[in-house]
Amino acid sequence: MADSLVIVESPAKAKTIGKYLGSKYIVKASMGHIRDLPKSQIGVEIKKNFEPKYITIRGKGSVLKELKDASKRVKKIYLAADPDREGEAIAWHLAHYLEVSENEPCRVVFNEITKQAVKDAFKSPRKINQDLVNAQQARRILDRLVGYKISPLLWKKVKKGLSAGRVQSVAVKLIYDRENEIKAFVPEEYWTITAKLATGKTEFEAKFYSYSGDKKELHNEAEVKEVLNAIEKAEFVVSEVKEKERHRNPSPPFITSSLQQEAARKLNFRASKTMSVAQRLYEGIDLGGEGTVGLITYMRTDSTRISPVAQEEAKEFILSKFGEAYYPETPRVYLKKNSNAQDAHEAIRPSSVLREPDQIKEYLSRDQYRLYKLIWERFVASQMASAILDTMTVDITAGTAVFRAVGSKVKFPGFIKVYVESNDDAEDTADDEKFLPPPRTGDKVKKKQIDPKQHFTQPASTVYGSAFGEGSGRDGNRAPQYVRPYTGNDSEARLRGDRGEEVRPDGTRRAGHSADDRVFSGNLGCGIYGPDGRRARPCRRGQGRLGSCAEPVL
Repeated sequence: MADSLVIVESPAKAKTIGKYLGSKYIVKASMGHIRDLPKSQIGVEIKKNFEPKYITIRGKGSVLKELKDASKRVKKIYLAADPDREGEAIAWHLAHYLEVSENEPCRVVFNEITKQAVKDAFKSPRKINQDLVNAQQARRILDRLVGYKISPLLWKKVKKGLSAGRVQSVAVKLIYDRENEIKAFVPEEYWTITAKLATGKTEFEAKFYSYSGDKKELHNEAEVKEVLNAIEKAEFVVSEVKEKERHRNPSPPFITSSLQQEAARKLNFRASKTMSVAQRLYEGIDLGGEGTVGLITYMRTDSTRISPVAQEEAKEFILSKFGEAYYPETPRVYLKKNSNAQDAHEAIRPSSVLREPDQIKEYLSRDQYRLYKLIWERFVASQMASAILDTMTVDITAGTAVFRAVGSKVKFPGFIKVYVESNDDAEDTADDEKFLPPPRTGDKVKKKQIDPKQHFTQPASTVYGSAFGEGSGRDGNRAPQYVRPYTGNDSEARLRGDRGEEVRPDGTRRAGHSADDRVFSGNLGCGIYGPDGRRARPCRRGQGRLGSCAEPVL
């Protein structure tokens, strides 16, 4: 007979943990929050020190009865919700409902759902962390106070059904400011000249670099014609060759925002899809003979920290798989870049690097396999030796003009044998893919074609991954889902004329909130939560209506 009750958030997680703990434990799921603020009113006693008024969430009756009945049949209750503030709050509400003492060591947390991690966690349960609970309550109350004041203003001034709050008003403010920059931007003309050259049967390109001994930028067609006239009958001769060795370091393992951005670039996943697939990988996948196993660590994190155990396992794997040359002299440690990073959890990594993606592919869906492979490769690469590139810069003189060709080749692949981070700007990494012929000073090269092109400078078109990531909270990097009602698609991040253009920052200030306060929002931690208290998904219609996809939050 079971003598302990374990309560987690989801049935999938309950199924995985239940297999690890055995018959002495009953594992049940609370299906997220069981209590929340009422939907029909603000639910906060402002004059009574902002005391929240919690009520049982509608539809939770059968779940609560099941939990209550199970609690009467056991001697011990363990609360094993997710290891974040939201999970801590869920545990606190459950403890209140099940009459578990606040001094009882009932809280169990683990960063990965593997047999060893789960068993180790149950060896050292702790009391509920009231500081984390209070942090979640502060966010929830602010969601109400801010959202319930700003949203009606939007309904009156812009359109019925729009939502706003602690995240959205800051995000829209940033986009509004960027929109004004775009409108005020004055394009500037500039030109480039590309020479297509050949030495023997090998062709390569060189770009115009300097004229009459000075590095020169070409601003108009007259300047271009001057250069073209000067090189029309000139011979192209190699004047200088510079060779050097360059080391390229791997990127750190994923955090929430970098996983979403890389999955968007490489897999074409939206942020919501990335987190949904990652959640399933975290909660557990049935691997046949091995049973159900959580394949990755907790996927909501802003830390690049790696546990010593995982680092040692990665070291052994790299040494056995690739050899000593592929492991650095000292283990890699990545320092957090953002001083506001909470560092509560490890970076996102495979629970065991020994589970190679292709070995478990048959047990995963296509999306699960692709995302797991991305996470696995990024983590392994982050622990490997640097790549070594032989770079070459060749200056070619034609009359009084100088053209420059830049290229490189891989001398030692290091981490890029496993993974190469993608880049929004292809030109940033293009030189690593160019191979130049081995020229010598004084060699003549054949001119095949001269290609002048006119360009105009462009304004910045997006703030995603930059301004949203600077002090606006971990989830600020998921800004597209918050501001989609006011903008076009995720890649454009431009205000829609019918809504976003009418949302003025002074409007939010009139509602008693400053949309400039990104640090305030970031310190609280950003998050969208639905009426049942669980993290909400963006409405499919993109309308953000109250009660359908999210409460008015910021």
